[in-house]
Amino acid sequence: MKPVDVAPLLSPSVVEPVAAQQASDPARRNLLTGSAKVLAGAALFNLVDPLVRAGAWAAGSDAPEKKEVKIGFIPLTDCASVVMASVLGIDKKYGVTIVPTKEASWPGVRDKLINGELDLAHVLYGLIYGVQLGIGGPKKDMAVLMNLNQNGQAITLSNKLLEAGVRDGAGLAKLIKSDKREFTFAQTFPTGTHAMWLYYWLATYGINPMQDVKVITVPPPQMVANMKVGNMDGYCVGEPWGARAIADKIGFTGVTTQDIWTDHPEKVLGTTSDFVAKNPNTARAVTAAILEAGKWIDASVSNRRQTAETVAAKSYVNTATDSILDRMLGRYSDGLGKTWDDAHPMRFHGDGSANFPYLSDGMWFLTQHKRWGLLKDHPDYLAVAKQINRIELYKEAAAAAKTALPQSESRTSKLIDGTVWDGSNPKAYADGFKIKV
Repeated sequence: MKPVDVAPLLSPSVVEPVAAQQASDPARRNLLTGSAKVLAGAALFNLVDPLVRAGAWAAGSDAPEKKEVKIGFIPLTDCASVVMASVLGIDKKYGVTIVPTKEASWPGVRDKLINGELDLAHVLYGLIYGVQLGIGGPKKDMAVLMNLNQNGQAITLSNKLLEAGVRDGAGLAKLIKSDKREFTFAQTFPTGTHAMWLYYWLATYGINPMQDVKVITVPPPQMVANMKVGNMDGYCVGEPWGARAIADKIGFTGVTTQDIWTDHPEKVLGTTSDFVAKNPNTARAVTAAILEAGKWIDASVSNRRQTAETVAAKSYVNTATDSILDRMLGRYSDGLGKTWDDAHPMRFHGDGSANFPYLSDGMWFLTQHKRWGLLKDHPDYLAVAKQINRIELYKEAAAAAKTALPQSESRTSKLIDGTVWDGSNPKAYADGFKIKV
């Protein structure tokens, strides 16, 4: 059965422009009125120094073309570096003001990027690639400026499955083969990361996501509510909505996405090709600011704790800090009694390796789009990745933010099924899976 894009079964989240709430947001008010932690962060970035505040790219011909930029985000933990670049004032160092804008769904983010309501967005890697090729909405040339984070998503299974004896992928496969009822799983966007992690994991255990189960599309903040009323057996989404299912006692973690692909790419800073062409200095300045914010988040447990407290606010993710903090710190519980310190939790910088827009990462999503029939023919994998991933612009931003660069524009990874991906032969890789369309 092919994935179905259905209207959310519950009312959508209210879209709240963060700039309009900053004065009343307790987290931001505390940050701006003397929190010792934030003063330390400000000192770290020399934000009180007017010469530094002007920024390496904020004067002369390198001055940002747009001084204020709207960056859309979905209420997920991994919007953190966009939020903190604004809250800590790191954006001002590069001559721009970031206005984080809360959005209700990924299709909404896509549409607002395309029509120019948003300048840039915290967005699904595969969404940008899908729009580029016209398979995830209207076709438009797009750009990935940087990777925002790695790891930190999860596939959550319902307590209904637990009652049927399911605790992992193998148990799920056994149940699906023996029980003839329709099993429903949710992802967040048809060409996005969560869809690809869900499909890959199911296929690893012999479950064909296009034939053996029903797949629906649900916005991230509505996953928990939909599972509560029994609308799905499982879902793949970013945090904190995996942890929230456990806290609300409605589900458990079947697998983390870092166990599917260690240090996998996740959200990106995305925009249209037109925006970069018209505003190259702005694009570079924003990228540099968010790079520094990611570096700051990853620098200490204290900074991560402060970040969790900030993004938990109503203006951003709108959930309890506890639902964000543990997994942001790498402290996991699966809801079945197992707890562990994850060696590969969500990371926002990783000495730059978490942020580099590897060509092989972008190409991987194309291989999966082909695998699952979203692309009918093989694209020119490398050419598409080079067109979308703005590596030269990233390198300039990385130099401004004093961020290290990797030795190669591609990398090698081994996924949960033992398959090795290095980007060298994407056509053979896409065609080589036993389970595919």
